[in-house]
Amino acid sequence: MNKSRSNWATTLASLGPRFLPFADAASEDLPLSRLLRLSLFQISVGMAMVMLVGTLNRVMIVELKVPATLVSLMVALPLLVAPFRALIGFRSDNHRSQLGWRRVPYIWMGSLLQFGGFSIMPFALLVLAGAGQSSQAPAWVGMVGAAGAFILVGIGMHTVQTAGLALATDLAPFESQPKVVGLMYVMQLLGMIGSALMLGHLLHDYSPGQLIRVVQAVAVMTLVLNVIALWKQEPRSRLRKPGTPIEQNFQQAWQTFCKGPKTLRRLLAVGLGTMAFTMEDVLLEPYGGEILNLSVSTTTLLTATLALGGLIGFAWASRVLGRGGDAYRLSGWGAWVGVPAFVAVIASAPLASPVLFSVGIFLIGLGGGLFAHGTLTATMQLAPPEQTGLAMGAWGAVQATAAGVGMALGGVVRDGVALVSSSVMGYSAVYCLEIVLLGLTLWAMGPLMRPVRPTTNSA
Repeated sequence: MNKSRSNWATTLASLGPRFLPFADAASEDLPLSRLLRLSLFQISVGMAMVMLVGTLNRVMIVELKVPATLVSLMVALPLLVAPFRALIGFRSDNHRSQLGWRRVPYIWMGSLLQFGGFSIMPFALLVLAGAGQSSQAPAWVGMVGAAGAFILVGIGMHTVQTAGLALATDLAPFESQPKVVGLMYVMQLLGMIGSALMLGHLLHDYSPGQLIRVVQAVAVMTLVLNVIALWKQEPRSRLRKPGTPIEQNFQQAWQTFCKGPKTLRRLLAVGLGTMAFTMEDVLLEPYGGEILNLSVSTTTLLTATLALGGLIGFAWASRVLGRGGDAYRLSGWGAWVGVPAFVAVIASAPLASPVLFSVGIFLIGLGGGLFAHGTLTATMQLAPPEQTGLAMGAWGAVQATAAGVGMALGGVVRDGVALVSSSVMGYSAVYCLEIVLLGLTLWAMGPLMRPVRPTTNSA
């Protein structure tokens, strides 16, 4: 009987790492319950991303009749702070305060900025669209208010994520750090899926009043989740009081990082691939609403489809990399998956097929997940031990900056082509441009891939 119980327990223990790639990320010092509670900050970040990139851009373009170019620029504004993610990570590494915390002050201030931005955002958007009595207000009031709200959310979101991932890395044992970081990104995708489902349900019957209630509920949930995530996580240290000298400034640390092997080419590949997978972010839901006549709730669910594809891509990438696979070769697989994905999205318009459109979105998420996990893992593996945090910040900075440029460029290209042709051609031009960028990404990653060793058959 005892032997059978032991075998049963062993079988159950093996199910987690086999079917959940990050289930073995916990350790004695960082149990799974504490790790999952810490990951709540990633759920709040995922919720903010769905609100910005998914729900609000659809509402602004289709319901509020705001030009796609202006919407793309507004959604891209939060990414203006992205180039400073490496600096944020470095400053949180060396923060000095009487309380002895490094990461907590940055996460807390980022949470407050997110809360403030979401609190004023729905009113700013209604003024921007000239809805109701706000039509009497000058146009610049709505633009300034909306831009300020988006920038506040962007600064808060990037600060929370950068310092939060650094805190997770601090708490985890060295051998578990890659798995912990992977788990954090999986939780972000789960947060995106859950938020998309919830927001789609809440906005099923759209009205300006309902939009205000939903966005402000997101503001409150952001603050609640981040406070729970932070509670008693980071230990305090007497060595972090003001006046304690810092061994290396940011410029010196960055110069050391850039001297790594093919650093600039690696960052170029990250930028090109990220732009290829994100240029359509602000256009997918308007494409579904304007071209395929899908409702607000239905197009919001497409964000969950995109996140589900990314989740499967992350799980697949973890399994391949856990067996010693080449990270850049895996990223190349992701780029190849993206090509038929965008072809399916383009073909869904002439075929009037929402199913084909959904399949294309799922494949975009799958390819993007493979690409993101591969490049992040490669960055961590090639970074010196003392610069892992800076390397993650650099990867995040390039990724977020490329995403912002891509989304802004996507809106401009769509509107420009639509002026001389049609809306369908405007959207299709963006998707064709993304296929070209995927080809450039494969070119940039070619020299970074390990050569395939020929197999020899023994006699």
